[in-house]
Order: sequence, then C-alpha cells, then structure tokens
Amino acid sequence: MQSESRFTPRYQREPARRVFAAELREAHYHFKDGEDEKSPTYVLLPTGERCNRVLIIGSMTQKEKRGDQNIFYQIRVSDPTGTFFVSASSFQQEAMTQVSKIDPPAFVAVVGKPSVYEAPDGRVFVSVRAESVTVVDKEMRNCWVLDAAESTLKRLETFGTTEDSKLAGEHYATNLDVYRRMAYEALAQITI
Repeated sequence: MQSESRFTPRYQREPARRVFAAELREAHYHFKDGEDEKSPTYVLLPTGERCNRVLIIGSMTQKEKRGDQNIFYQIRVSDPTGTFFVSASSFQQEAMTQVSKIDPPAFVAVVGKPSVYEAPDGRVFVSVRAESVTVVDKEMRNCWVLDAAESTLKRLETFGTTEDSKLAGEHYATNLDVYRRMAYEALAQITI
C-alpha cells in the first residue's frame, strides 16, 4: 500500500522577500500567475523581482484600531528609507492578536502579503496584509537592514538578465543608481 502523502498535494509558501519601504512604495505593477482563482498574485518590485510575501523589520511608530463589527488594525512601520503601511484583520487572527498586544514605539518583524490599491483619483498605494507580527530588538532590525541591502544590491546586479527584471524594465523607469544609493544610505544609518 502506498503512502497517502504521495497523493496529497504539497503547498509551499512563497519565500518572504526583503524589500525597503522606499522601493515597495514605488511598486505598482501587480499580476496573477495563472488563471485559477487561487493562483498567487505578485507585486513586481522596480528592481526586478516578483514578491508574494515580504519580511519587513522596522520601528512600529503608530497603531490604530478601526471598525466596529469587523475590527482591524492599521500600523505604520518605518525602516531607514521610509514607511510601510500594514494592516491586520480578523482574516489574519494571529497577526491581529499580536498587534493588539504591542504598543508603539517598538521594533517589529512583519511577514505579510503586499497589495496594490488604486484610489478613485488614480493614486496608487501599496500596503502589507500582515500574517505575523513579532517584537524584535535593535540588533535584529540592524541584521534585517543588512539583508535588505544585500537583496537589493543582488537584484541590481542581475537587472536586465532575468525575466522579472526585464518585465520591471518595461513597467518602471528604474534608475539603478537610485536604488543603489538607497541601499547604501540605509546601511549608513546602522551600527553593528
């Protein structure tokens, strides 16, 4: 008799990409990879990588509880390049519970899904729907800045050679020097 697990489909979560707030804020191209209703959706970063999940670490500077029946939290998390807008609702019960227990200011690690929204006036916003939110220390934040800078610089090195970076080149007028400078300026703000 064969093992049942052989026939059970295995789902793997997308790896969480390290991206600075300044780059995620510029992302506006998003797409679905497949025709199925449950096909993953991606945000294409201007430096040329698709991301379905992100890992961000920064200082939670603001927390706001909203809604009467459908309660959710909106928080702001700042890294050395800017601010992420993060939400946690009852659809992510674990994240919402975690956020409810954290008071700003605090360093937090957030794993979540980026989403692109277009306002009626045409402005585009990117926010992160939290899957988990954890309090971390300054050393962890500094390590994340190193990782995010390294990831950014690696994407810049391969820009124009991968399918995603070619696609980014078509949709963004990516100035590689801007993102290179962003990474180095972020590194200059930390001490290890």
